[in-house]
Amino acid sequence: MRLPDFEAWAMFAAVVEHRSFTDAARALGLSKATVSKGVTRLEQHLDTSLFNRTSRRLALTESGRRLVDHARRILAEGQAAEEAARDETADLSGLVRLAAPMTFGLLRVAPLLAEFMAENPQVNVDLHLSDEHIDLVERGLDLTLRIADMPDSSLRARRLADVRLFTVAAPAYLAAHGRPTHPADLGDHDCLCYANTQAPDVWRFSGPGLQSVSVQVRARMTANSGDAMLPVLIGGLGIARLPDFIIGEAQKNGQVEEILTDWRAPPLGLHLVTPPSRLRPARVDALIDFLVRRHGC
Repeated sequence: MRLPDFEAWAMFAAVVEHRSFTDAARALGLSKATVSKGVTRLEQHLDTSLFNRTSRRLALTESGRRLVDHARRILAEGQAAEEAARDETADLSGLVRLAAPMTFGLLRVAPLLAEFMAENPQVNVDLHLSDEHIDLVERGLDLTLRIADMPDSSLRARRLADVRLFTVAAPAYLAAHGRPTHPADLGDHDCLCYANTQAPDVWRFSGPGLQSVSVQVRARMTANSGDAMLPVLIGGLGIARLPDFIIGEAQKNGQVEEILTDWRAPPLGLHLVTPPSRLRPARVDALIDFLVRRHGC
């Protein structure tokens, strides 16, 4: 049996991550020629091209796209295995790539990262903030925090905390349009809908006597950012369902108020999500343990 060319697979993954042979060689501490020969060797062994190369552009072929996740896992697990073999008392060092939702990341994650980095001065953090769904394997991330109902997947997800959604409106909106007393009333109101859900305009509630209600609302605005909805909400232009870390200050100042207080939206989960493999660098495990200890930030 011929052993896989693990070194060539790792070089392939590095070229994809750094988007050039030159930058990949620099990151690996090798010459560009060595990396190029490694990828060529892998292509010959697989009998397929992994890249379309021009003088100005490097792009994955269809075969390259199909195989790149395997290459990333080989590289990541090799790095993790080497770190696991090192002296456990050694100082943590290296880069952790982390993603989080925009507002939650600014308010709840960034302050904790400052504390974590102060405790671990040799660990660097590459933080990606976005409300879009991020493919952490494709982006080469070590972990991501997601506020969502997690579907079944090959990823490893740990629920850290519930995130409650509040149904709110500005006093000016309620004065002009009336106050809903039942979720079914929302069909007659302008609503502000969060786009990053499977059905943005379908709102579910649970209420007195274990009742469950689903309502299709009229979307005056749909946005992929809760922060973008906030000025429209405060301006009295619709009803929204948003978490406390977005509406907390506006609610405290009386700019918005909770309605339908006997009815609750199903809570979303704050999940810590990692790639399928259990093998991770020690610095990644350290950050995961830190976030878990802080109860989901």
